[in-house]
Amino acid sequence: MTRDSSPQDGGDDTRRGLIPVYAVLEEPRILELIAEFSRPLVVDAIKAALDEFRRAFRPGAALPAMDEVVERVRHVVIDEEKDRLRPVVNATGLILHTGLGRAVLPPRAAAALASLDRCCSMQIDIETGKRGKRSYMTERLLTRLTGAEAAMITNNNAAATLLILSALCTGKEVIVSHGQLIEIGGSFRLPDCIRQSGAIAVPVGTTNRTHLRDYEEALCERTGAILRANPSNYRVVGFAKEVSIAELVGLKKKRQVIVIDDVGCGALVDTERYGLPKELTVQESIAAGADVVCFSGDKLIGGPQAGIVVGRAELIARIKKHPFARMMRVCKLTDLALEQTLRLFLDEETLLENHPTLRMLAADPAALRRKAQRLKKRIDADRLPLQLRVKEDESAAGGGSMPATPLKTYVLAVQSAVHSSDRLSQLLRRNEPPVITRISEAEVIIDMRTLLDGEEKLVHEALRRVARAES
Repeated sequence: MTRDSSPQDGGDDTRRGLIPVYAVLEEPRILELIAEFSRPLVVDAIKAALDEFRRAFRPGAALPAMDEVVERVRHVVIDEEKDRLRPVVNATGLILHTGLGRAVLPPRAAAALASLDRCCSMQIDIETGKRGKRSYMTERLLTRLTGAEAAMITNNNAAATLLILSALCTGKEVIVSHGQLIEIGGSFRLPDCIRQSGAIAVPVGTTNRTHLRDYEEALCERTGAILRANPSNYRVVGFAKEVSIAELVGLKKKRQVIVIDDVGCGALVDTERYGLPKELTVQESIAAGADVVCFSGDKLIGGPQAGIVVGRAELIARIKKHPFARMMRVCKLTDLALEQTLRLFLDEETLLENHPTLRMLAADPAALRRKAQRLKKRIDADRLPLQLRVKEDESAAGGGSMPATPLKTYVLAVQSAVHSSDRLSQLLRRNEPPVITRISEAEVIIDMRTLLDGEEKLVHEALRRVARAES
């Protein structure tokens, strides 16, 4: 019986003539899917696709050909796997995009991670063969770079803050400015963190103005620490005042108290050197006399998600002994990626060329304009149903870093003769690799600042594929 002939053998269901699973599995395009996604997943997708055809079948209709079945299987697999973690092209202009994994790992760190397909020296002393120290080299690099006596790492900076307060301030008061009682992404609120640590928050000053005398008047025998918190993703401007870390350290002359500085994004270099606004460095905080400083590993450090704690050796030892320290410690992947990222800061002369985050932050607008013009010229040559223009725009650091600092950039603004901007942006996200854009004034914006080397070609191919397939 052919697949489109009348039913035989007493049956009345032509659907029995559907292509069998084993025949679909022999198709070269299906074999490619198996190589990428695994045989069990593809077999399930074939069964699901055939079931869809079976349910949709109407008497007298032709059964689907192999090409139609294969295309449906491909869509089932892609739909099933669309949320898998995979590389994307960041064309948004938001450098530390939380939804896209924040900092792009330096090639050196990524290469090191690729080497971990075997056992590693995570916690062994190679010389003696006995148990060694976790994160030993990463901590050494941190003390060398920051001038701190000791260091440790946790899984993120929110965890670092909770751990510090839990280890040093439980049952004691923590003085903090009203203007620094922050809430960041994911509804993380500093007052909640202080409460969970067992400490007692003592807010001083007002939302926009806090003076040194406000801290001084709050000092008492119950005070465990003074906490300065970086406002992260916002800034209070205008009639505003805050107290520097050096001034807070000066209060230790009046009463012995721990000064904790949560610097947030964690600059290790002078940002003004790269044409960016001044950002307090970790080194400056340590030099000013802060007892404990904590910051993120995946913002201006440009490494993996991590919380970094540096400071006085006696306090770091107390923090490491707290039960939370084990719960919040990092795995070998984070440790190695952070170590390799930190090594880049040992040579500031080569830092920019090897550090993707800093390179994007410091990118020359004139170079970005030329980049956009080259991409437009290549796409124009394809004569696609697209309207393109190069225009000046603004990028942003993102990730709670430098929130009030727009970065001049140049973008390729795209409009389709066929699709709305929302639809075009959606089709680009469905590309492989997905191209993530933003929309402004009914145009799809492709920002040159966040395109890595070679990604202009990927954007070009994606636009060509989308325009030709859908026109």
